[in-house]
Amino acid sequence: MTFDTTLPINTLTLVSSQKVCGGWHKQYSHESSALNCTMRFAIYLPPQLEAGKSEVDKSIALNALSQTVPVIYWLSGLTCTDENFMQKAGAFKVAAELGVAIVAPDTSPRGAAVPDDAEGSYDLGLGAGFYVNATQPPWSQHYNMYNYIVDELPQLIESHFSVSTKKAISGHSMGGHGALTIALKNPERYSSVSAFSPICHPTDCPWGQKAFSHYLGDDRATWQQYDSYHLMLQARDTVPALVDQGDADNFLSEQLKPDTLVQAAAKTAYPLTLRMQPGYDHSYYFISSFIDEHLRFHHQFF
Repeated sequence: MTFDTTLPINTLTLVSSQKVCGGWHKQYSHESSALNCTMRFAIYLPPQLEAGKSEVDKSIALNALSQTVPVIYWLSGLTCTDENFMQKAGAFKVAAELGVAIVAPDTSPRGAAVPDDAEGSYDLGLGAGFYVNATQPPWSQHYNMYNYIVDELPQLIESHFSVSTKKAISGHSMGGHGALTIALKNPERYSSVSAFSPICHPTDCPWGQKAFSHYLGDDRATWQQYDSYHLMLQARDTVPALVDQGDADNFLSEQLKPDTLVQAAAKTAYPLTLRMQPGYDHSYYFISSFIDEHLRFHHQFF
């Protein structure tokens, strides 16, 4: 029996449940007020949150039920859902060892009423929320992923699962951009941040320029509030940051531009460690190779 068995039925709907590495991977759907649609997220609950099975020592079970664990929020990249990281990253063994929960939300609002790119491109609309609050129609009614990740989802998780308020944030590609910008804008909320292959300077790359022009309009000055390079240059408070980037990534020079993040960190003495990993590409083979180190990185700051 795990902690979420008493969740109000009208708040969260259980979609799937699998035991893994002594804990539980679960998917839930819920109505999002930030995004005005039904959303889905996945959560890994480590074995430390598993109530005692034996009746021999009920104090052990009671102690287990009184525990809380910290949370790492994982933001995925373009075209992904909550499933990509949970199924491909291989994070459960170390998460179970460390006693941390992992929450993986979807990458955009979903549903028949949610607008999508008219041309069907993968880098705008469904699956491409870019973790911003859209200000332009038709996107602004639904595409408020920043508010969802920063406010609504943590409140939901902390209200219905036995997790503490200690949290870190991480992500890949578009999700790496989201993790970095969210941590840079909210250093008091997160103990650390990490990213794989993040879009570091979206105001100066094709992916970012396309998304921001649609979601935020033509005033490029407003784009800088979601650009890690600019945010790091302006940072007053800091969050320990770890970034891994493969040097065989085919998006490296045109879209990701990690050198700009290094430049910003050097100018402000930001606590950034950026590691170029020889031979690695943009895939989950890369993520699975170093995810254990990222989990341990976050754990030391909880």
